[in-house]
Amino acid sequence: MIRINLLPQKKRAQLKDGSQLWLGVVLGLMLLEIVVLFVFHGIQSEELSAQESKNRVIETQIEQSKTAVGKHADVANRLAELRAREEALGMLHSARSGPTAVLLELSRILTTGRGPTMDVDRLNQLKRDNPLAVFNQNWDARRLWLTSFKEDKRKVRIDGLARDGEDISELARRMGLSDYFTNVKLMPAKREIDPESKLELVRFSVEAEVKY
Repeated sequence: MIRINLLPQKKRAQLKDGSQLWLGVVLGLMLLEIVVLFVFHGIQSEELSAQESKNRVIETQIEQSKTAVGKHADVANRLAELRAREEALGMLHSARSGPTAVLLELSRILTTGRGPTMDVDRLNQLKRDNPLAVFNQNWDARRLWLTSFKEDKRKVRIDGLARDGEDISELARRMGLSDYFTNVKLMPAKREIDPESKLELVRFSVEAEVKY
């Protein structure tokens, strides 16, 4: 079969130029799309890197926080242990300076050859000013017996028996000089015959306030 090109030469040239123009436009659009995709990918990569960097910083902060929390727990446990020791020492000190200390002081007062706890300078000054107000160091504490010791809200009442009134006065004098007692008061006493020893004794009571 014989084909006959009936289009004019000029028309064929126009079609050829149009096809090349269209192909150029398509190629240009594809190239632009590639450039846009490349730029977008670059931007996304930078954002991803920045986000990963932030995540690493946050993870580091989390680890540091975990470490700090762990140390805080150790410190809290240590503080609790120290507080428990402090409370135990406080209770021990309270026992030494509280009722136990008062009973120990009373024991010293009633021990032959000893006396009340008091400042040495105060004792020496008292000896110079009023020797009769000083306790008798030669007093035989075995001449006096305590039968009761009661304390309520730092007020004490002591009951006992003594050979005579001077023994009771010596006890009251020593308590009045002691750093542990104040407002010492002798209550009315009475004489009676001890049923066992058949000796005449004096039943007495002393009231005072304790300092601790």
